[in-house]
Amino acid sequence: MSKLILTNEVAGLGSAGDVVDVKDGYARNYLIPQGFAVQWTRGGEKQVASIRAAREARAFHDHEEAVALKNRLESNTVKLTVKAGAEGRLFGSVKTGDVADAVKAAGLGELDKRTIHITSPIKAVGEHEATVRLRDDLTAVITLQVVAAK
Repeated sequence: MSKLILTNEVAGLGSAGDVVDVKDGYARNYLIPQGFAVQWTRGGEKQVASIRAAREARAFHDHEEAVALKNRLESNTVKLTVKAGAEGRLFGSVKTGDVADAVKAAGLGELDKRTIHITSPIKAVGEHEATVRLRDDLTAVITLQVVAAK
């Protein structure tokens, strides 16, 4: 088992600044090369503190503000215009950055793309869902309307 410090949020594992134990292969082949984690050391406690401080700076400090954003996100449908073929299949797929940009363009607020999780790849036009972790104890479900560009 390897002890790592997460530098980014990893779904199902933890948030930035968390110290986790994972299998050696998962650490060596995925987390460290992708830049999601660094090896834990005794001097790494300062690094953990700085990562957590940066995460807190990006987080919503006020619970009421986060709840208001959740209500705005869940009550509206976010429209994404993407290139698609004749049968409605996309050229590529919708990424979390695309969702964050569409939410900002719709005037619903700014989201960090690392807090957005798309459950299954969006590769066709239609209605889809994505979840957003606003705080450690609060998530919102966004309804995405994916349409083909003219």
